[in-house]
Amino acid sequence: MADRVLVPFDGSPPATDALEFAFEHFPDATVIALYVIEIPDGRWAQAVGPELQIPVSERAQEYASDVLESASEVATEYDRELETKIVTGEPDHRIVAQAEEESIDLIVIGSHSQTGISRLLLGSVAEKVVRRSPVPVLVAR
Repeated sequence: MADRVLVPFDGSPPATDALEFAFEHFPDATVIALYVIEIPDGRWAQAVGPELQIPVSERAQEYASDVLESASEVATEYDRELETKIVTGEPDHRIVAQAEEESIDLIVIGSHSQTGISRLLLGSVAEKVVRRSPVPVLVAR
């Protein structure tokens, strides 16, 4: 059984579905909603590494807080506690790093259902997390 569940949360319907799934199927687990302020791959992301934070604008921080507030509202609907965390970087890398740093037992991530050429060219965060994660990943659809 999973004691600590990480749910990457961006406010989208698939992310909300993943959060609801975590609450419904893991009633005794500590659930952590993670928002990643995306910093594109490049020199800054490579120089900083997963454990350091890149300074971001106050506006980006406020937006992230607002998104996680909506996650907290979902938690209230389920009468559950929710831990929230904001980090910066490439989403797939940061999600995997947080799973390692926070001793996570399971990642529950929403699928954006990309198909065809879009999925082949762009990939998806969920797909990359599944490939890189040191812990089990459940993709909610």
